[in-house]
Amino acid sequence: MSLTPATTFRLDNRFARELPEMAIAWTGEAAPEPQLLVLDESLAKELGLDPAWLRSAEGLELLVGTGVVDGATPVAQAYSGHQFGGFSPRLGDGRALLLGELTDADGTVRDLHLKGSGRTPFARAGDGLAVVGPMLREYIVSQAMHALGIPSTRSLAVVATGRPVQRETMLPGAVLARIARSHLRVGSFQYASLADDPDLLRRLADHAINRHHPSATQAERPYLALLEAVIAAQADLVARWMLVGFVHGVMNTDNMTISGESIDFGPCAFVDAYDPAAVYSSIDREGRYAYGNQPAIAQWNLTRLAETLLPLIDADQDTAIDLATTSLRGFAGQYENAWASGMRAKLGLSEGADATALSEELLDLLRTHQVDYTSFFRSLSGAARGDAEPVRRLFPDPTSADGWLARWSAQEPQATLMDEVNPAYIPRNHLVEEALTAATDGDLDPLERLLEAVTSPFDERPGLERYARPAPPDFGTYRTFCGT
Repeated sequence: MSLTPATTFRLDNRFARELPEMAIAWTGEAAPEPQLLVLDESLAKELGLDPAWLRSAEGLELLVGTGVVDGATPVAQAYSGHQFGGFSPRLGDGRALLLGELTDADGTVRDLHLKGSGRTPFARAGDGLAVVGPMLREYIVSQAMHALGIPSTRSLAVVATGRPVQRETMLPGAVLARIARSHLRVGSFQYASLADDPDLLRRLADHAINRHHPSATQAERPYLALLEAVIAAQADLVARWMLVGFVHGVMNTDNMTISGESIDFGPCAFVDAYDPAAVYSSIDREGRYAYGNQPAIAQWNLTRLAETLLPLIDADQDTAIDLATTSLRGFAGQYENAWASGMRAKLGLSEGADATALSEELLDLLRTHQVDYTSFFRSLSGAARGDAEPVRRLFPDPTSADGWLARWSAQEPQATLMDEVNPAYIPRNHLVEEALTAATDGDLDPLERLLEAVTSPFDERPGLERYARPAPPDFGTYRTFCGT
């Protein structure tokens, strides 16, 4: 169906035009009874989309992938990927569609993309569908990540399809519409490098440079500069994850973007009690993507990207390897600098302060005593103002924190700085599950209340006290599922 929006906007088909070898034209499966569950109206306006039109029957056709705006070419994108260390040469959008590219109010080109819109030629044995719970999880977490200042794909809307989907039981189907600076992944480059077509790899790299890292065009070696730009973006991103206690859960190479945005919030979670070994995903049985492993996995993924770019970096393979290896070695330092700077802010210390020993001692204390990570840092600003009791009460033995608190207080921390970076509200796992269970049963009130909290995470408000508290003791061991 061809759509005519009430407010004119254009969807470009730049990816499909420039990289046709990596795009298969496709449309979504029919949705029997589409019903809008949630819409980010401010994001819609930022993109030049009319929220009222998106709520209309035609708008819902766009949001489930059955309606096409004039000029657009919806496609399923091809990519490869290392999944839990094993390489799959042909993955691609098995249940997703790139509808096209929008230009937002700031002139930035952004993808409009669907998830759960039905089987594509990349679907393999999957049904191509998604259900309400996982799609709303992505909506909640991406909204929270954006509010926390972490680069992220954005969720525009979730639409229930009216189609039941078979999982362990029959569940209501849904489609997520999301926005990204692009959906180019490390896996995109892995796919292109397998094609034995140097022109395709070069065109993909040029597309990525023009879209995300245009300064690389001025470098002596543009494709090495592209690699270095992605390394820097990912070092900063993963440091931000670690600072808020975020566990992605499935850091496959097809889930690492070239733009440096977080993507694919499947079996993700935020840590409660601080634990570097925290694993929530039911499919991560070996703990490959545990919270504390995320920096090392990011560097491993970036090494896979570097391997694909070697022919473009230099015609001599040995020279290309030496150059790429040097760049990759820079990841650890860039990550440590980003993390250390962020941790100083969380502790309220000046930029020039050396907080290494203080931070290491603190994290060991939090791990040993199983202290809630988010609650500790939010309460710490009270200690900077002279009231340490709320922090001390987080420890089973309050005196165990006294020595550290004394050494930290001696550095004259700034409580105001801490309030700006330590959230009061995150998508706590028990609250996310509560909201998703209710929404699956047709009750959206818990979802709306949770979104109210996490979209303004630094601003404590009366009536939202339960959204700042850790999970109750009877919540038990938490496990997440990808929803496919």
